[in-house]
Amino acid sequence: MKGKVREAILAYLFLIPSFLILGTFVFWPVAFSFVLSFFRWDFKNMRNPVFAGFENYREIFRFFPPMSHSFLEALLWTVFLVAMSTCFVIALYSIFRRNILPWLLLFTTSIAYFLNFQLVRIIAVGISILLLVITVSKFHQYISKHLYGLVAAAIGSTTLMLAFDARFYTIVNFLLEGRDRNLFIKAMFNTLYYVVLSVPITIALALAIALLLNTNIKLRAFFRTAYFVPFVTSIVAISLVWRWIFDDAYGLLNYFLSFFNIQKIAWLKDERWTIPTVAIVSIWRTVGYDAVIFLAGLQSIDRSYYEAAEVDGASSWQKFLHITWPLLSPTTFFLLIVSLINAFKVFTEVYVLYSGLPGPYNNSGLTMVYYVFDRFYVQQRMGIACAAAYVLFAIILIFTLIQFRVGRNVVEYVS
Repeated sequence: MKGKVREAILAYLFLIPSFLILGTFVFWPVAFSFVLSFFRWDFKNMRNPVFAGFENYREIFRFFPPMSHSFLEALLWTVFLVAMSTCFVIALYSIFRRNILPWLLLFTTSIAYFLNFQLVRIIAVGISILLLVITVSKFHQYISKHLYGLVAAAIGSTTLMLAFDARFYTIVNFLLEGRDRNLFIKAMFNTLYYVVLSVPITIALALAIALLLNTNIKLRAFFRTAYFVPFVTSIVAISLVWRWIFDDAYGLLNYFLSFFNIQKIAWLKDERWTIPTVAIVSIWRTVGYDAVIFLAGLQSIDRSYYEAAEVDGASSWQKFLHITWPLLSPTTFFLLIVSLINAFKVFTEVYVLYSGLPGPYNNSGLTMVYYVFDRFYVQQRMGIACAAAYVLFAIILIFTLIQFRVGRNVVEYVS
């Protein structure tokens, strides 16, 4: 017993230098910035910050002019549409179970969908949510078994309803309206647009490149190095090179597009192309790193699985679908988490491509990290900058927790 205690004390003594360094340069700044997010610290209060409570957080989400609908209303209608979409899916299943509860849910949600009376809609929304909770609890085993199919069907039907019916004011409408009335909402919208655009494309391209590099092609080591070099190159240098490539008059990209009779695109001057331009640079830079990680995952798969599949007469697509993709799920899960976190922190590409500005005009390239940078270094409003940083931290944490929750049921680990 004394020997174990002595070993533990000795181990912690060796860890003390690391704890001191991490505490000085990581833990203390994080904790101090969180405290500062509740203080008014700017030019007027530089020496003596004033406690302001949640004022900085309210300032971040203050709209000018005010919104036409509240966030609570948008949230309720979004929940209602998701509930309605889910009830359609469950109602189809109830045909085979001959259960009346999902049909009752479908009936109440249909009342709110087709009638324009506000009171009737509110009552129907409440009844729909209540019945949805009862239905989910009753069909818990089925829903847990077919969760992802239900989620996909609900998302699909919700998207269709949003596309063909403009009577509902959802969170999507709230963000679209709020991005022109609040800079932080616009930064959040631009960041989400960038994440949705860059992360799936990067993962898909990296997987395709890894599959090619895993075959017996010539110069495989050269291609592997060539794809990985951009990741270890300075991102500032890469962004400067891409500024010349994107030049609308003499850029190399427009020169190649001219071979296909495509008119010149003002990559760095058109508001519509701001986020896609940043995404192109980021994808080109990170796809090599993801491809190398995928390649390591591919080479760790035991060849006996493929040999058994060949004996059974499986095609290349069947081997990929039933062997490669399931066994690559831990690698994909890791890359999704890392890519998502890095995508939310995009800043340098925007800063260099647009010479220190958040896009060509109308803040089209304003991201959440750029918002924090502008409030801290440009406007010297450190309290608001700290509050915005912790809102960003909360968003990343929520997405990461969702990924971990989904990953428990999707990722397959082979010992």
